[in-house]
Amino acid sequence: MKHAPLPIVLILALPLLAGCDSLMQKTGMQAAPAAAAPPPRPAVMPPAAARSAAAMDTTTEAERAAALAPSAASASLGKVVVALGPPAEPGFWLRSSLVSAERPGRVETAGGKSANVTLLPGSGAASLSLPAFRALGLSLTDLPQVTVYGG
Repeated sequence: MKHAPLPIVLILALPLLAGCDSLMQKTGMQAAPAAAAPPPRPAVMPPAAARSAAAMDTTTEAERAAALAPSAASASLGKVVVALGPPAEPGFWLRSSLVSAERPGRVETAGGKSANVTLLPGSGAASLSLPAFRALGLSLTDLPQVTVYGG
């Protein structure tokens, strides 16, 4: 049995898809509005000459204090082993497959230290930002296990 090539199928389907819009207009249906994208994070890139973790960490004292401030209790999403994420990517974040959408959260080490982070969806190995590694007192070459909490 032979199948039509994909481009031909798509060309034949275009009139059907175009008719959906006119049908929605005739029946008074409206498409759901697109979700507003979150505002872009201001990125402060480390200086080109930065060679140490302290020089690459562009977070402010206020940002560090907010990350270390106690947070409301939230549900445990699980435990992950984290690697150091891209050092030039600013902010306190954890990228992992435990979440499917960006949201606030918290990570806690086995020793009980915790930091408030932005949970970002990801695939594969989990990665934690340089500022979060530093705030938790973790060695940059370690692969620590952290418990992830999200609201």
